[in-house]
Amino acid sequence: MLPASTWRKSTKSTNDQTCVEVLGTLTALRDSKNTTGPTLTTHIPTLITAIKHNHIPHP
Repeated sequence: MLPASTWRKSTKSTNDQTCVEVLGTLTALRDSKNTTGPTLTTHIPTLITAIKHNHIPHP
């Protein structure tokens, strides 16, 4: 088992690095190309549920 502070990306990601990474605690996302850049901090399971049910407000 990975430590909670470990960033990981999908095993299905491609070699062109166009994916996101998730923090082991499932509380943050980041761009795999810019690992020192900004992160989106959220409870990822809740975010996925909101997306699946179209509960994300549109601008």
